Amino acid sequence: MATSSVRMPSEFSNPNLEVLLSEQQLQTRIKELGAEITRDYAGLNPLLIGVLKGACFFLSDLLRAIDTRLSIEFMAISSYGSSTRTSGEVRIMKDLDVPIEGRHILVVEDIVDTGLTLSYLLANLKSRGAASVKLAALLDKHERREKDVKIDYLGFPIPDYFVVGYGLDFAERYRNLPFIAVLKNPETAS
Repeated sequence: MATSSVRMPSEFSNPNLEVLLSEQQLQTRIKELGAEITRDYAGLNPLLIGVLKGACFFLSDLLRAIDTRLSIEFMAISSYGSSTRTSGEVRIMKDLDVPIEGRHILVVEDIVDTGLTLSYLLANLKSRGAASVKLAALLDKHERREKDVKIDYLGFPIPDYFVVGYGLDFAERYRNLPFIAVLKNPETAS
């Protein structure tokens, strides 16, 4: 596993965690993605839809890296619950507060793995009459893909590790880490 030489702050020290992507690596790539999105959406006033809760850090930093007029909304969808594996059943827990007909939509997600949840969400948004629907994802676990999902703006491809930090969690823990770490043994995490 390729890891960063970043030293974990003492409050984040945990022998069950190994840094995969440092805070600096994340911020550098997000600035690059912001520049691409700025160029591609110039003059279009896109609506960025953050998928809660995991994408909150990524969305927040990405917004600051985009230099064009835009709006934001949030959706909460679930297919995991408190498990490490998807249930396959997608539920919208929080829907949009605004209509999206005729809008240019950019869904902002933390991680794409099986693609089941996101393929459902993207199709749902397209069916509402959006002018366009694209996807920005911080992480892609392509080897777990069961349903094809096009990622228009990708932060990092990663191997099939269970990762936490920077918004990603295990049973609501580790979201506050400023980096992405591999949770080496989720079964023993507490």
